[in-house]
This record gives sequence, structure tokens and C-alpha cells, in this order.
Amino acid sequence: MTDEQFPDTPPPEMFRAEYWDERFSAPERIWSGNPNAALVAEAADLAPGRALEVGSGEGDDARWLAEQGWEVTATDISAVALEKAAARVAEKSPEAAARITWRRTDISGWEPPAGAYDLVASHYLPLRPEQRTGVFSGLAAAVAPGGTLLLVAHALRDLADGVPRPPWPEMFPGLEEMAALVPGDRWETVTLEERPRPAVYGGTEYTIHDVILRARRRA
Repeated sequence: MTDEQFPDTPPPEMFRAEYWDERFSAPERIWSGNPNAALVAEAADLAPGRALEVGSGEGDDARWLAEQGWEVTATDISAVALEKAAARVAEKSPEAAARITWRRTDISGWEPPAGAYDLVASHYLPLRPEQRTGVFSGLAAAVAPGGTLLLVAHALRDLADGVPRPPWPEMFPGLEEMAALVPGDRWETVTLEERPRPAVYGGTEYTIHDVILRARRRA
């Protein structure tokens, strides 16, 4: 995929439910069917409790969390995604499905309850810069004392490395932006890094990088 295939700026429809409903309406899966690697790496050692998973998509992260014993609230802007995710999880892992509550939510206009979750996790949310601070701050505020915030984003360096991503630098939060969400007087930062991993796009293998923030709210 080349830059010429993308508009100069993110199209407004990309942030609307209709866009994602149409994308998820395709019969084939969009992603691998596996939970995100960063979630498994960062959450496998956490004691299960209440989890909020934002941008749940096809439901694989929510399913993995529920299989580990978490009680999960899984949210997405797309009602189509939620319906398909619920059906797939129920078929693949009925016990996990019983631990998941699916909620249709536009995170840019919803503030989760403060201090309600032992884990708040979100991967690759497409947010405009002017949205990000409010949304990420709201997710941080939803973490209970002693709980964990896990935010994962694509790294800006992927553009320079030739990874086929939309050429919109403003859509890629960096480590400094992530770090500002978790001041040291209230948070213990466990992970703050750009982590490489292999990925295949269009039959070509790339080394891509995830920006990962994992922080524990001080009790």
C-alpha cells in the first residue's frame, strides 16, 4: 500500500460508527483471531479482577482476558463488531463468554466510571490528537487503586521504516505523551517502551514497533 492511496488527513468518517460497521460486516476476519501480543505479555502475570477493554473489535482480547478469569466489559463503537465478537466467543469459549459484557460505546463521548476496574486496556485506538488526551485520561481515571492501565499504540517510527500505514503522524502517540498520563506520585510505571515484533502485510514481512505503557495505580 502506498501513501497515494491515503488522503492527506484522516477522513472524518473513520471516527464514526458507520465506517466500522461497514468494515466489520465483511464475512472474513480482519485480524488473526489471536489476542494482541502486548496484552498477553503485560497482563499474564496480573491477578484477575474487573477489566475494561476498549476498542474490542473482533473480541479476541476480551476472550483471552475472560479465559484468564477476568470479568470483562468489552466496548466498541461498532454494533456489528460487538455482535460478531459475542457470537464467536460464545462458540469458541462458552465459559469465557459468560464473563464478558459487550457494550456499544463511542469512547470519545463516554467517560467510564472512575476507579471501577482492576485493568483498563486498549490497543491501537484511532484517535485524533485533540481526542487522545481526554480519552486516555478518562481511561486512566477508571483504574482502581492498585490496578493496571495498559495502552498500546503503533509507533511513529513505522512510517520511516516503510511499514504500510496511513501517513498521518499526528495519529501516533509517543512515549512522552504516554508518560504524561501516569505521573509518578500516583502511578508506578512498569513498562514504557517501543517494542519490536514481526508482522506481515500484503505478503511482506516487516518489523513493526508498538508503543506500550503499562502502569500500576498507587494504592
